Amino acid sequence: MGKNKAYLNCLQRDEAQALWRKRLSDSGYFEGLPAEPLPVTAALGRVTARTVYARQSVPHYNGSAMDGIAVYAPDTYGAQETAPERLTLLPAGAPFAPGGCYMVDTGDAMPDGTNAVIMIEDVHIAEGKAEIIAAAAPWQHVRIIGEDIVAGELVIPEHHVIAPVDIAALLAAGLDTVAVIKKPKVAVIPTGDEIVATRAELQPGAILDVNSHMLAAAVTEWGGEAVRKTIVSDRREAIQQAVVESLAESDMVIINAGTSAGREDYTAQVLSAIGEVLVHGVAIKPGKPVVLSLCQGKPVIGLPGYPVSAMLTAELFVRDVLLARQKLPPQAPPQMEAALAKTVASTIGMEEYVRVSIGDVQGRWIAAPLSRGAGMMSSLTKAQGIIRVDRGSAGLPAGLVLPVTLLRKHRPARTILAVGSHDLALELLGLFLRRRLDNISLSCANVGSMGGIMAIRNKEAHIAGIHLLDEPSGCYNIPFVKKYLPDRKGGLVHLAMREQGLIVRPGNPKGITGFGDLARPDLAYINRQRGSGTRMLLDYELNKAGIPAAAITGYDKEVGTHMAVAASVASGTVDTGLGVRASALALGLDFIPVAQEQYDLLLNFLPDDDCQPAIIDILQSAEFRREVESLGGYDLRDAGRVIPL
Repeated sequence: MGKNKAYLNCLQRDEAQALWRKRLSDSGYFEGLPAEPLPVTAALGRVTARTVYARQSVPHYNGSAMDGIAVYAPDTYGAQETAPERLTLLPAGAPFAPGGCYMVDTGDAMPDGTNAVIMIEDVHIAEGKAEIIAAAAPWQHVRIIGEDIVAGELVIPEHHVIAPVDIAALLAAGLDTVAVIKKPKVAVIPTGDEIVATRAELQPGAILDVNSHMLAAAVTEWGGEAVRKTIVSDRREAIQQAVVESLAESDMVIINAGTSAGREDYTAQVLSAIGEVLVHGVAIKPGKPVVLSLCQGKPVIGLPGYPVSAMLTAELFVRDVLLARQKLPPQAPPQMEAALAKTVASTIGMEEYVRVSIGDVQGRWIAAPLSRGAGMMSSLTKAQGIIRVDRGSAGLPAGLVLPVTLLRKHRPARTILAVGSHDLALELLGLFLRRRLDNISLSCANVGSMGGIMAIRNKEAHIAGIHLLDEPSGCYNIPFVKKYLPDRKGGLVHLAMREQGLIVRPGNPKGITGFGDLARPDLAYINRQRGSGTRMLLDYELNKAGIPAAAITGYDKEVGTHMAVAASVASGTVDTGLGVRASALALGLDFIPVAQEQYDLLLNFLPDDDCQPAIIDILQSAEFRREVESLGGYDLRDAGRVIPL
């Protein structure tokens, strides 16, 4: 039985990676790899198991490299412009005779007796004769046998990734099959009593198994052969049996979930019983409770259950091991530098990885941090890069220029950053903009209206959605733009009037009628984040009604979007929250209207950028207006109107 390192006795990430690779190397995991023959035409991207030698020369005959005439070089000596040499054209297949020549095309075999080619441009043909005005050197314009590759010569070395050009070289060298390193077989075992395989089984408290599909796809992308196993319940014996069976047929085993220190977290115990746990806990965020073990000479990795944690730890501890197993070099994702759109707080002692969207704002690359929860799957799909916060740092300030590791192969060229208040219409605007302009996408960072204005002021966003009510004047947005952007002359565009209201469960079981009910002790409320227009509207109405914030249960519980408010109500977590009608309708909830507000877009594009006129044109289009208004609670009759400042 191996020794189990105590959870929370965390290693630093670089220490864990170094220990992991060393122990796998010492075990011989990367040596003596099995090979398999593959047709050359099916070997693209695979790694050669051994050096490949040519079975035939390339070319395998002496061939003409030009269209022209094939000659015996000495017959041409003395030819010049003032004294042309006339050679007799011989028919194809006829035996060679001194003073003769043959017509040849590029690639033709050189007729016996000839050893040079004269280009057709330098030959005058008339009456069965070929007149030349310059002598030919021996083997001029001739591709001789083995000029490129000689039979028995090395074509490609061992541990070489086969590229399209290699396929051509192998076929030309007479190879029909090639020995390649077998793809490592990786078993992916999802665990958990709460995990279900299909939507039909999904009930409150159940979670759909998406991680095993994500991890299997990652294994495939990294060159492995993924084998997804059936879901294993939270029983130590069941997990141990699944691991032992998988070890018998796999080169690596990934267990998803059960890696923490809870009463039903058995992964580390199981791996300690059948092998040696090298690491249990790494000082990273997300992904701290990762387990690295060696069982029967094979790596077995326990990845945390949250999707973001699972993917990050797979990238850190699975990817390079799989690549090394195939004799592939470690992947070095491309990097670029960008300035942070907002402050990122972090915990000293933990190395943190934060996913970001990236956009070019007026010639300056900006990284907008996305939601950071380990279970926030949306951050996986929206992210274009990752930034790393060093373990000795308490966070990174807004505006800091730092390296961003790109998650895509290419630098993002046309990402429009919308940093500000959340609205469903913004997401539709992104779809319409993508249809209108090539290679463009819109990424939203929901930081509230005030956060959006600050992002525009700091030139860290292209668009800010704002709906800020100025209490003294009763006017929306303009007073705030003038206050915080006093030199701004334009760029404020109206999107919609929209209904704000209290979102409640169907039938309004708590009998909520308005803001006055929020102080009731039997009600639980969910709030929007500070700086959001919705939060400011709530505070305005509470102040008018004389209701202290402290009297509302849940006032301090914050979420970042209207849909998150609606989801909290739909789940029964809270009784109500303030949001737009469209979010209530989207989840089949009831809605108590309390205000109509003005939602505008603050645009920040260079004068020659085609995005701003395209956005205004989209806002004014009948198709966009119909689609947004169909969500419910929107009035777009003035959408696209430029508001003078």
